[in-house]
Amino acid sequence: MRANRGACWTVGLLLTLTTSTAQGAADPDPLAPEPPPTPTIARSWPVGTRPLVLRAWEPPPTPYARGHRGVDLAATTGTPVRAVAPGRVHFAGRVAGRGVVSVELTGTGTPPLRTTYEPVTAALKKGAEVKAGEMVGTVEPGGTHCPTTCVHWGLLRGDTYLDPLTLLPSWLLRRGPSRLLPVQGVPLPP
Repeated sequence: MRANRGACWTVGLLLTLTTSTAQGAADPDPLAPEPPPTPTIARSWPVGTRPLVLRAWEPPPTPYARGHRGVDLAATTGTPVRAVAPGRVHFAGRVAGRGVVSVELTGTGTPPLRTTYEPVTAALKKGAEVKAGEMVGTVEPGGTHCPTTCVHWGLLRGDTYLDPLTLLPSWLLRRGPSRLLPVQGVPLPP
């Protein structure tokens, strides 16, 4: 009978710990300072003018759960990858066999925002200053988790992943480029 009570006590303790851990991970600390908002500082996409988003950002419910910690943008091998905002190259190298470039963005609070791009062959070294729109590398062939060649674009503040699309202003997300239409029925000036 004692072994039974011990097993019940152990199961109860595990359930309590699991429940409190899960609740603690989901509930934000009310005393923790609110992180600064993500500024809409980008004025262009990292690849192309309006790339197809193959997979959107899907935040995980907990730090170690499944999710998609960035967005996948369609891009062909050799496509230039550009910094979306000014900053400094935080990392340029290989991680798990893939080329990765990370840029720490200037003036984005503490800790600063970092964008990541992969798989990318780096064009710059760690510590290099970059301007918005400056090429940081080119898309590498293969080795991605996309059905076609793509660039995985990520955004972090410290160890927290954020949606990189929040860096882009709404006008860049919603519509294509402006086009002038021919004027009809208006007389030419004399």
